[in-house]
Amino acid sequence: MDAAHFEKTLSSEVLFEGRVVTLTKDVALLENGETSIREVVHHHGGACIVPYFEDGTLCMVRQFRYAMQQELWELPAGKLEKGEDPFEAAKRELGEECGLTADHYTPLGEFYPTVGYDTEIIYMWVATGLHTTQMHLDDDEFLTPDRIPLAKAYEMVMSGEIKDGKTIAGVLKLKALVDEGRL
Repeated sequence: MDAAHFEKTLSSEVLFEGRVVTLTKDVALLENGETSIREVVHHHGGACIVPYFEDGTLCMVRQFRYAMQQELWELPAGKLEKGEDPFEAAKRELGEECGLTADHYTPLGEFYPTVGYDTEIIYMWVATGLHTTQMHLDDDEFLTPDRIPLAKAYEMVMSGEIKDGKTIAGVLKLKALVDEGRL
C-alpha cells in the first residue's frame, strides 16, 4: 500500500545520547512543501512476553516506574540491546522476571507505544507450556511477579487499573485469542 502522507528528513542533530535513548532534533520536509522541527527519541525497542498458564492465569509483575512515580502492573518485558533478537530477549525476560520457561511461543506482533516522537517497537509473544525455573533479576531491578486470572487482568485493563500500554495490548490480544479458541 502506498502511503498517502509523508515527511522527509532534511537534517538531524543529536541533542542527547544516553544509555537507553538518543534524542535528535530533525528538520522535516512536509507534504505541503513547508518544513517543521521534529524531536525524536531513538530507542532500540523492547520485547514483551505474556506467560499464560493452563489454568487460565497469567504472570504479571508489579514494578515501580520512576518516570510515572508509581508502582504499575505490567507484563514481563525488557529493553533490547542494539541488534539483539527480540524473541531471545522475550524468552530471557520470562526467566528473569517470572522464573519461567515455556514449551510454546505464539507471536502477537509488534506494538508502537509512542508514535508521536519515539522510534520504540515492542515485540510480543504469548508463552504457554510453562515450567518453573530460577528468577534472576538485574541488580537495579525490583519487582514482584504474581499470577492473575485472565478475566481479572481484562477487568483491570477495562477499569483503568492497568495503565501500561504494552500490558493493555498484550492482555487484550490474549483474551481475543482465547475467546476465539485459537489458544
